[in-house]
Amino acid sequence: MKKTQNLFTIPIKYGIIKANLAEVRILKITSINRDEALRYLGYKDNINIDNLTPILDKCENELLKAIEPRFIYKFFPINEVNNTIQVENTSLVLTGNSILNHLKGCYGVILLSATLSMGADKVISEHQINDITSALILDSMASTAIEQVCDAAEKEIKEKINKDNFMTWRFSPGYGDLPITLQREFVRVTDAEKRIGLTVNEGGILLPRKSVTAIIGLSKEPIPKQRRGCAYCNMNKTCQFRRGGTHCGF
Repeated sequence: MKKTQNLFTIPIKYGIIKANLAEVRILKITSINRDEALRYLGYKDNINIDNLTPILDKCENELLKAIEPRFIYKFFPINEVNNTIQVENTSLVLTGNSILNHLKGCYGVILLSATLSMGADKVISEHQINDITSALILDSMASTAIEQVCDAAEKEIKEKINKDNFMTWRFSPGYGDLPITLQREFVRVTDAEKRIGLTVNEGGILLPRKSVTAIIGLSKEPIPKQRRGCAYCNMNKTCQFRRGGTHCGF
């Protein structure tokens, strides 16, 4: 097992932070990927949406003012025991064939928790009362924004791991056969409730609603790139792309 303290080299005025001493990152988002938000709404690339520009601008401005994006991540070594993944030094056990395949050949994981804050939930719910169109647009933009937060976190992690490490893509509880009921222990292990205000309800749903937990595997060997596929997506039951016989590229 590799020494975890050499995984990250994070330059700050105090020197080097060990990987398992996670810091909260507060992110400023200045714009939301509009093409991606429209994809969440079911719009196709060849549809003219000029008439939507005013309401899209309005919703984007409202959402950007309301949210306080932040994330936290921690590194843990892992071991495969009886067809499960044991996250060392925790009580977190990852079960199911999907996560076994995802972490095949990995020696450790980054556990990432991210949220837009309750501001996103509040602005969406306020519009649901008397402006359902804006509420739908805000919801899709918030879904896009939390993915942007996760992308930023992943970029930071990639920049800080040693060059001889390779990363898997993000894999969340609820993907494939990885139980969503892991959320509560995941949040506890990452200290996300205390650090970024992330909680879990009885059904395993994250609150604030526009939040994400994700597992990133670390390997010493290159990891082949592959399309993740509809089976791993938590929107595969309601996806407009699947209904149209295509996919989003996930």
